[in-house]
Parts: sequence; C-alpha cells; structure tokens
Amino acid sequence: MISRHILDNKVVLVTGGTGSFGKAFIKRILTEFSPKKVIIFSRDELKQFEMQYEIPNEGNVRYFIGDIRDRDRLSRAFNGVNVIIHAAAMKQVEASEYNPFEAVQTNIIGAENIISEAISNKVERVIALSTDKAASPLNLYGATKLCSEKLFIAANNYVDEQTPTLFSVVRYGNVVGSRGSVIPFFLKQRAEGKLPITDPRMTRFWITLPDAVEFVLRTLQDTKGGEIFIPKLATMNIIDLANALAPECSHHIIGIRPGEKIHESMFTEDESMNTIEQDDRYIIQPHTKFRNIGQHDGKSIEVPFCYSSGTAPNQLGTDELKQMIAKLDLPN
Repeated sequence: MISRHILDNKVVLVTGGTGSFGKAFIKRILTEFSPKKVIIFSRDELKQFEMQYEIPNEGNVRYFIGDIRDRDRLSRAFNGVNVIIHAAAMKQVEASEYNPFEAVQTNIIGAENIISEAISNKVERVIALSTDKAASPLNLYGATKLCSEKLFIAANNYVDEQTPTLFSVVRYGNVVGSRGSVIPFFLKQRAEGKLPITDPRMTRFWITLPDAVEFVLRTLQDTKGGEIFIPKLATMNIIDLANALAPECSHHIIGIRPGEKIHESMFTEDESMNTIEQDDRYIIQPHTKFRNIGQHDGKSIEVPFCYSSGTAPNQLGTDELKQMIAKLDLPN
C-alpha cells in the first residue's frame, strides 16, 4: 500500500513527462492522490499539445517547455517543487552510438543540472529512472545511464544536512509496448509476413507500464537516499515474443545491432556484494553511508551473483506472452 502522504499536497515535477512512463505516472497520481500541482516538463511542444487533450492544462496541472540541458530553465521550473521524477533521457541505443555527445549532454550533463538545481531549490525527493543497460554497459546509452546513476547516488553527499534532498535510482528493463519498443515494431512488420530477428538466443527483462509506475511510487515512499532499487522481473526470449505476436510469420535473422547484448543484466556480480533481497525487489545499498540514515531490511544474497535475463527464473513462454500482450492497448 502506497501512503498518500508522499504526494498529497505536494508539487510534483516529471521530466520527460510526455513519454510513455510520464503519461502513465501522471494519470495515476492525479487519479489516486491529491497533489498540489503537477508539472509536466519536456522539450517537445507537439507532444505537450497532444497530451493536453488527455490531461488538460488546468486546475493543478501545468506544462513547461524546457530541456534538462538548460540549467537556468530547470532553476525556474524547480522553484517550489517537492518531488521530482526524472524520466527524460536519450534512450535509443543506435541513436546514441552515432550521436555520442548528444547522449552525454542529455543523460550526463542533464543529470548534473537536475541534481544541482534540486539541491538549490530544496526539493525533498528525486527518483531517477535508469535501465538494465547501465549494468556492465556495452553501448554508450548504457554507459551514460551508469554515469547518471553514479551522479545521483553521489549527490547525497552534497545536500543540506538540515533539509536534505534524497536522491535514489530505479533500474528496470524494457517496458512492454512502450513507444520505440519491439512490440509496436513487430506489429508493423507483421503485414509483410516476415519478422526481422536480431538473434534467436536474445532475452530481455520485461515490465508493464502500470507495474513500472507502481514500483516508482513505492520507491518514492521507501527511499532513504543513495540506493538503486531493482524489481524482480519476468524475462522473455525474442523468438517466443515473435511467435506470440505473429505466429503466422517467418523469421529473418539480421544479426545483433551495434551496442546490443544477447542477454541483459539488472545487476552485476560486483554489484551483488552490496545488494540485499526483498520479496519482490533487490536494493543495491550505497557504498558510502550518507548522513545518519538507516539501512533497508532484507536478506543478503549469495555472492557473486549476476541477475541476468538469460538465467532469471521467471521466463515467460509464448502463451504467457500472449496473455500479457492481450492486456495492452495496441493496434490490431
């Protein structure tokens, strides 16, 4: 149960608020909580215009055009804010490989801007969203998100002792059916009668949007500052997903794209040294004890341990994937 006090009468700002997660998160808190104000911060005016048909710019909802690279704009936007959910990022692996400094400016420099202005404006809590690609990163996107994680964790060293801003990170896998994910792509390709498959061995962690929102809310409630929260997730094989979506289609093996892995990891063997396990999540505890804060309860895991999509116990078969996909609002 999520306590209402974490958001009731609070000013909440979501960076990247027009994305798949941002929209789902904002709809949830407006339905179930009573925030004083919700600020949707993003740089895409068209997406904001379209989103206002679903969530009007009235009452306690405000739309701010701005880029997290622009520290002055963040300073103005963060004035009076209590809670920040940082979902803005450059997320496409291939785009980051071919435009590396753009990814650095958004995912690293943008993160530092958010940290500095959150501390200056005495924001109470900041939750930064990350990705499984930050664990032992192979591509630049993962490397920038790992650096971003390090920045947000270390930020707990620099806060005001009297009114500290708590910074924590949520690291999870692919969001089922989100914009840019493989499911909408496969659905478009289905009409061709053939699906392009990178590698038949490939596995990925999966989380639904409602579960991602629930996990972030729970993290917001439980954070002590400096942790990386990781949900226990189901995994899927790319061939099983293709068969669930389009059993009538043949498969064309195209090979792994630049920066891709066969399997993803939610945390590495080295990170397992500082990780505890709870019923439905793992928590990577900070190496450094920030301020006089307590530790989370949980059991130690047997180390070394790598939480990999290739060996995780909850792998979805074709029938289970069909059931999951049937619940999504996807085009026919």
